[in-house]
Amino acid sequence: MAKLHRIISGVLRLAAAAAAGAAAIIMVTSRETTSFFGIEMEAKYSYTPSFVFFVVAFAVACAYSLLVLFVRPGSTASRLVLMTDVIVGMLLTGAVAATGAISEVGKNGNTHAGWLPICGQIQAYCNHVMGALIAGFIALVVYFLIIMYSLHVVAEPLCSCH
Repeated sequence: MAKLHRIISGVLRLAAAAAAGAAAIIMVTSRETTSFFGIEMEAKYSYTPSFVFFVVAFAVACAYSLLVLFVRPGSTASRLVLMTDVIVGMLLTGAVAATGAISEVGKNGNTHAGWLPICGQIQAYCNHVMGALIAGFIALVVYFLIIMYSLHVVAEPLCSCH
């Protein structure tokens, strides 16, 4: 049974690493230059702090997911894994929320603040950011599954209902 738990956890962590790595890479490669009323405008992820936070958070999650694969069950480090999984899950939640909020303003603007939507002028950039958000949300869901599965594995010996 322990081997099955290890395999399921490994598959989930590889899926989380792949989705988190994809999200970071897609965001890093989002860039577009366009001309708007005769002014050349460049859009890059590094111009928006929440997008930089997104890249850093998902790169950390990817690296962490791969490193945890090498932690032996029952070791001292394995006791910290569940707590660190929760912290990484919260980090990813914040990154997706911040990036989603900025993306919403970019797509629809904010009439109350007088901010105009920009996605009509830089559609490829906005589509790239949307792809990164989708990959990021998938990574977040996989992290949720990792946390739920880890809680199940930890709580299983405590439950006398089997």
